Amino acid sequence: MNSRLGRRQVEHVQYGTAQKQFNISDAVDFQFAVPSLPEQRAIAAALSDVDALLGGLERLIAKKRDLKQAAMQQLLTGQTRLPGFSGEWEVKRLGDLFKFSGGFSASRDQLSTEGHCYLHYGDIHGSAKTTIDTKADDQDIPKLDIPLKRVSPDSLLADGDVVFVDASEDDEGTSKHVVIVNKGGLPFISGLHTIVAKARTAEMAHEYLRYCFQTALIRQQFMFYAVGTKVSGISKTNIVKLTLPVPSVPEQTAIAAVLSDMDAELATLEARRDKTRALKQAMMQELLTGKTRLV
Repeated sequence: MNSRLGRRQVEHVQYGTAQKQFNISDAVDFQFAVPSLPEQRAIAAALSDVDALLGGLERLIAKKRDLKQAAMQQLLTGQTRLPGFSGEWEVKRLGDLFKFSGGFSASRDQLSTEGHCYLHYGDIHGSAKTTIDTKADDQDIPKLDIPLKRVSPDSLLADGDVVFVDASEDDEGTSKHVVIVNKGGLPFISGLHTIVAKARTAEMAHEYLRYCFQTALIRQQFMFYAVGTKVSGISKTNIVKLTLPVPSVPEQTAIAAVLSDMDAELATLEARRDKTRALKQAMMQELLTGKTRLV
């Protein structure tokens, strides 16, 4: 049933719109290419080997993610220090580190592929990424076609700005954020239900911002100040009260480099997993239809 032929036959007899169904009696007329039992076993063994490889990759990725989370909790709180660094970290209020402002309100219906880049809060919620790059991600960023004079300068995103969501349907989402990478200084509008954080000082390295808001300590503070029942969120009035332990800029840069290397390793493993999944699908289409025969 995993072959294209099997799916086409199922689709041919399906009915319904929201939830597709088919009568089991229709299945008696389905046709499949059936190899000999020895060949079936050989095909199953080949596909099983790929499944085992996929399972191993999934376990390795999960292990590497856990290691990264542990490293973040240790390095971003000062519990573990990298070689060459010592001394106490200063605890700062976010209101002393950043100037906070709101975004420019626009609905999904107003967005298209024309105009200026626009950061919709739903695109922060719906992504696992903690950065948005105006160059690398341009094709995926929705656009808003309006004159820039209508947008407050505080809502235009520069390189190194941090954007938080101010509303979430679940507790985990209250601390969702992205760091802006905008080396070219392109017009990038922060949208509805966002809080823009622009640095007041040079105390925070851009690379470090990608990680420092992901600790349990920060999430707990967001939860403490979050308000609402069905939809919870944090206000500009409360976000300034959150505190952050701040190491020196050189130590921030060194920590970010360690975590970035771990991200790169994870990305390589995930790409290998995705390639293996695609390979398995291709093998199934070839082997389960008889287009390719095993020796």
